[in-house]
Amino acid sequence: MSLLPILEWPDPRLAQACAPVAEVTPGLRALAADMLETMYAAPGRGLAGPQVGAMQRIFVMDVTWKEGRPDPQVILNPVIEPLGDAVCTRAEGCLSIPGILTDITRPARVRMRWSDLEGVAHEAVLEDFAAACVQHETDHLDGVVTLMRLAPEARARSEAEYRG
Repeated sequence: MSLLPILEWPDPRLAQACAPVAEVTPGLRALAADMLETMYAAPGRGLAGPQVGAMQRIFVMDVTWKEGRPDPQVILNPVIEPLGDAVCTRAEGCLSIPGILTDITRPARVRMRWSDLEGVAHEAVLEDFAAACVQHETDHLDGVVTLMRLAPEARARSEAEYRG
């Protein structure tokens, strides 16, 4: 395993949609392992393929490891469906926009369908931070970074702060 360089905004790859993962190969398994190692070292709770230059619909996440309960997950070809009308606004950080927190409003509860590295299909209902995390990482797979979710004035402030 090895640490991968994390692309930073405004790298144009971060604004591109990713291709579906067609098959699990040894290279994809190695990428997933490297992405997990990179995410933990960053230290983050999620990392998407395009953030490391892999333009495929893959992300890794572990929403509990910072509390001492590691639960690493590899997500392939996620599909997210909001459940209900409740929303939640929280400050989100992004490894590709270091040092910047942005208040993002998202559905509070979602259903996610995905496959794992064994080709097994999964479905789960996620709430709270886990729901925000999978939506954030899926945004990356769709070519969306948190700055793009802000109103123009807030985005301009955040980009000015990021550029320093």
